[in-house]
Amino acid sequence: MQARIRFEAAGPLTTIQDSGRTALMRFGVPHSGPVDRRAFAAALALTAAPDGWAFELSHGSCVIVCEQGEIGFALCGGGFLADIAGDEPKAWRQGTLRAGERLRIRAGSGNWAYLAFAGSHAAPVWLGSSATHASSGLGGGLVTAGATFDFAASRTLEPCTIAPPPSNDPPDRVAIVLGPQDHHFPAEAIGHLTQASFTATTCFDRMGRVLGGPPLMPSSISMPSEPALRGCLQADGDGVLTLLLADHQTTSGYPKIATVISADIDRLAQLPSGRTIRFEAITAAEALRRTRTAAAATAAWLRSLALPTRLDERLWANNLVDGVIDANGV
Repeated sequence: MQARIRFEAAGPLTTIQDSGRTALMRFGVPHSGPVDRRAFAAALALTAAPDGWAFELSHGSCVIVCEQGEIGFALCGGGFLADIAGDEPKAWRQGTLRAGERLRIRAGSGNWAYLAFAGSHAAPVWLGSSATHASSGLGGGLVTAGATFDFAASRTLEPCTIAPPPSNDPPDRVAIVLGPQDHHFPAEAIGHLTQASFTATTCFDRMGRVLGGPPLMPSSISMPSEPALRGCLQADGDGVLTLLLADHQTTSGYPKIATVISADIDRLAQLPSGRTIRFEAITAAEALRRTRTAAAATAAWLRSLALPTRLDERLWANNLVDGVIDANGV
């Protein structure tokens, strides 16, 4: 089955993303990929998208019209609300878009959402990946009003809401490991980091998110550029903290006072503007333990999403006669 969709409206940060580029940061190429990796993985699991990419949405509404055929979709992340042909708007939903129908999506409590379709479309590739580096537009590309996409082998999906991931509520406390350049900060700055409150500001993009709070002034910023990683908390010359995200630079001359653990990075990126948080400094060993626990919970959740939703499909997917013996046996 063939299907065609067209974006009648698209927010300014609408891009195509796959899981990102690997092993290229040493050449100055950011990893890119989704900002919220759990929501992205959920959208792919629900649609079984064979090409492994989804649309990443941020603030600004999107309107998608189905011009031909019918195709299933999944919208995950950020509490974004979607309605089809004016039905009740819902977050974390899947369904089917049919010819002539419009899917309207508007921002929710978070900042990033993922829209995947149950069909095959070969998105543009740059350096082996369709992940879009937003500032350059390289990769799958920015999506603007008027863009059309043809999907082959499209499938329908039963309408339903989706269970959000475990620990999906906005965090009050975010776990960090001090370093790698905490030695560039006085003890007073370290104390503020772990004792003061910080605010999620409206200043964010795919590179990073600025946090409001007491200035954490480095002792010096005349240091050689060093590698940067997603989750680093970088302080500029004015002591303003920025959380580095998917399109972050590969090296940085500003010191990184701490690093947010993997399990909390995407939740902090989704934090509604104006919300306050506190940072909790933990050891590297505890960070590893929490990360492994969170990864196991996420994997179990993703497996549950990939299960068939129709009763007959669930019955076929399970071995209902396991352990049956010969009725004539003793």
